[in-house]
Amino acid sequence: MRLDYLDFDCSEDSEGVGTFDALASTTATQLPAVHAEIETVLAWAHGQFPEGPGAVADGADWDIDLQSLREYSAADTLTYDPATGRLRLTPGGDGEPRHTTSLSISGSAAFSAAFRDAFELD
Repeated sequence: MRLDYLDFDCSEDSEGVGTFDALASTTATQLPAVHAEIETVLAWAHGQFPEGPGAVADGADWDIDLQSLREYSAADTLTYDPATGRLRLTPGGDGEPRHTTSLSISGSAAFSAAFRDAFELD
């Protein structure tokens, strides 16, 4: 399955437990597409490995950590005044909010292999 917003970084521990971390920072108009991709990933995980989510160390196939943050920023303007040799800061107006969504999913060796295959991760 192809994902446009979620780009997973992968790691594996010595016992074969894989962890896949993705972070997306988007505008409000892109947020529904990010949420749709997360729903796709979680629907796949629930459908293929029903023994999760839960602590992998306790026997679950997989587990997740899902977080969201909305941030507001204002772009200030810096200009250099050659007469004084100083910078001048002009505060900007409120910017459009950014939505940062993180998904961390970890799983057993079998889950990790299937996850890599399903989402074409190398």
